[in-house]
Amino acid sequence: MRILSAEFVVGAVGEKHSPEDGLPEVAFAGRSNVGKSSLINRLLLRRKLAHTSSTPGRTQQLNYYRVNDQMYFVDLPGYGFVHGGVDLRRVLGRLTETYLGNRQQLCAVVQLLDARHGATALDLEMVGRLREGGRPSLLVLTKADKLSRAKLDRQIETLEANGDLADLSYLPFSAETGMGRDDLLRWIQDVTTGNGTPREEGNAA
Repeated sequence: MRILSAEFVVGAVGEKHSPEDGLPEVAFAGRSNVGKSSLINRLLLRRKLAHTSSTPGRTQQLNYYRVNDQMYFVDLPGYGFVHGGVDLRRVLGRLTETYLGNRQQLCAVVQLLDARHGATALDLEMVGRLREGGRPSLLVLTKADKLSRAKLDRQIETLEANGDLADLSYLPFSAETGMGRDDLLRWIQDVTTGNGTPREEGNAA
């Protein structure tokens, strides 16, 4: 999948503010500061299209990016710490839950995990929601360049041994080096064009 065009369209705070053109949507979920915006920038080869911040919880809406005029990448609010406190965290949690449960255009979810730390309780909760939703999903281990190959291999072994995650496809990724970019774009193309079940990315990483 080649990126020919990419643009920010809207920051939506609900269904009524979201695009209505019916294009397929791929959502990017993960806890605060896991690197969603950096990953999107690397995928789209735009350094500052998605706003990045060192402060967790800055994404507080559904950020829509139209890609190749064929689909949307949707950057979801991070779960966990939110800059704004408990009340805002609840609001954003409902926004994300409503989107994942009701959005008809949503065809797949990319869930990000920090490769250095593995899955948290909140990550496992999100995995459960994605299983219930039944849409294709992929675990992406971000910041993989921060680990040596040996440590990354150990994290992957732990992932494969974890009963809650063992049957899920996964992919190591680095926004700094581009590791995993081509495979992730290939997976996205598969799930948005209906070309069948994507291959097991973890076996090919």
